[in-house]
Amino acid sequence: MSDLWWQTKGEGNNDLVLLHGWGLNAGVWHNIEAELGSHFRLHLVDLPGYGRSKGFGSLTLEQMADIVLAKAPERAIWLGWSLGGLVASQIALARPERVKALVTVASSPCFTAAEGWPGIKPDVLAGFQRQLSEDFQRTVERFLALQTLGTETARQDARLLKSIVLEQPMPDVDVLNGGLEILRTADLRAGLAESVVPHLRLYGRLDGLVPRKVVPLLDVLWPHSSSLIFDKAAHAPFISHPAEFCQAVLEWEQRLT
Repeated sequence: MSDLWWQTKGEGNNDLVLLHGWGLNAGVWHNIEAELGSHFRLHLVDLPGYGRSKGFGSLTLEQMADIVLAKAPERAIWLGWSLGGLVASQIALARPERVKALVTVASSPCFTAAEGWPGIKPDVLAGFQRQLSEDFQRTVERFLALQTLGTETARQDARLLKSIVLEQPMPDVDVLNGGLEILRTADLRAGLAESVVPHLRLYGRLDGLVPRKVVPLLDVLWPHSSSLIFDKAAHAPFISHPAEFCQAVLEWEQRLT
């Protein structure tokens, strides 16, 4: 049986749905839960097949978005990190009337590098997919370590991410492979260029998975959106710099009203 794990907590009139990244679960939001929960009604989700959302196999981006949307409040602010940013973006594209605003964190509409577009080299993602079947846990740990590389708190942040993964059941290999396939193939650049949903893009200057060179390109491609780079953060700014992260989200949200 497939069942999406969903928890609602916090105060405030606005709903804020939080979508985590590849390999992880809603435990990643622990550092910012209390602060954001004092301003929003938070919706914590384990993406289909991850953490406590068991019983799902490999899914496309569209399928994952549909499953999450089916359990969501009628109209919410959607905040997605990395792979979760793609899911939130897909929801904003497909059902803009359900999205009051969109926040993407260390995410790209196209994660794979191509001519004129910075990103992860295709052979790196293909290598992770290949290694999953050979050494499942080590591959996940390597990917998590990449997310904190270069920050002042890299080791403790990587340990925290690893502990969050291990607190819950590990996703099945086919689920993880499906997530990597989404990262390898998704391209929402053109679709989101037409979007009128208010959009805040948050980045880490030290991010090795979403290069900062993406930021000015999207500033031009998506002039309706706004961007902010955390100078000393990498791929998980809400873990390394929780206070600054919450401040950025709250200040932007106040300007919406």
